[in-house]
Amino acid sequence: MSDRGDARRFSVAEALAIHQRACADLGSPMYARLLTALTADHAAGGLTAELLEGRTDRPVHDALALRLLGAVHRIVLDGRAPALAAFYPSVGGERDDDGLAPCFLETVAAHRAEVIAGLSRQVQTNEVGRAGALAAGFHEIARRSGQPLQLREVGSSAGLLLRWDGYRYEAGGTATGDPASAVRFTDVWDGAPPRFDDGVTIRDRRGCDVSPIDATSSEGRLTLLSFVWPDQNARFRRLEAALDIARRWPVTIDAQDAGAWVEQQLAPRSRAAGGRDGGRDGGRDGDDRGGDEEAEVATVVFHAIVLQYLPAESRRRMVAALERRGAEAARRGPLAWLRMEPAGPRADLRLTTWPGGQTEVLAEVGYHGEPVRWLS
Repeated sequence: MSDRGDARRFSVAEALAIHQRACADLGSPMYARLLTALTADHAAGGLTAELLEGRTDRPVHDALALRLLGAVHRIVLDGRAPALAAFYPSVGGERDDDGLAPCFLETVAAHRAEVIAGLSRQVQTNEVGRAGALAAGFHEIARRSGQPLQLREVGSSAGLLLRWDGYRYEAGGTATGDPASAVRFTDVWDGAPPRFDDGVTIRDRRGCDVSPIDATSSEGRLTLLSFVWPDQNARFRRLEAALDIARRWPVTIDAQDAGAWVEQQLAPRSRAAGGRDGGRDGGRDGDDRGGDEEAEVATVVFHAIVLQYLPAESRRRMVAALERRGAEAARRGPLAWLRMEPAGPRADLRLTTWPGGQTEVLAEVGYHGEPVRWLS
């Protein structure tokens, strides 16, 4: 997928089929089986068609099928669908038979208004598994620039990836991050691993999202957990652990369009305007000393599986702002654009650095973050 995104329009039936294959390919047989049944229900004009048709003209990009699944999972996690919970491993369910789809549709019918409201909720897993590849990218940027990093994340959701150094990473005899962290990345590397032996200092960190989620709240926690596929217990438990860390570590997430936000953050003296970012107490964040010292940091704009959700104009403004700031990098300090975005069966971790504007693929990455095939 290019940085401009895919402009093709899909029908709801095609979207259901695409997400069914994605669940099958990415290790959720439960959701793959359920989406097969929902596709048939849609074709027969059943409840699935009643709820999904006419909801959006971008059912794939808006992840309409995953919104439906997440809305129902939320009800299950909240303890209000005990019959359906018997099928959901995320709440201890072990039932595995053809009763899943009928029970799912019965739950939808019983909570119809709530499910319809959930279809307007953006899918936000804030997938913590992607932190492994991003951490390797941050270390590569710090190693090359020799400077502290100023992190600016686009599409931050709850900011769990902004807190990446609160997790533990081990690879090839090197390690970084909190050694006591419950979120650990130790066996995610396919082939030669990256190096984590060089220190990374974070000067400050900040993110944006059009609909930020408060990771420290019970409501935010429920929303994020609802979008994890319920038969993927490792992802579910890792997200729970990351949310526990987030309760102790505030970060600033601005509710703003990506294009406008990146323009502001990359404008001269943007750090002075942004103020302090709520860095981790006792962590490795340095002082934010204002825009007059921009050249003392390497600014990193990053995102993971975000571009497809951005409006075309927002993407255009973001890329233009990066190119403008890149042209000034010799004077204002290094700039890096690190992004993990779709590239066929896997995503790739792509890095553009200024001065120079060179682009390279650092790694091939599974969509949920594993495995990571380090190429750099």
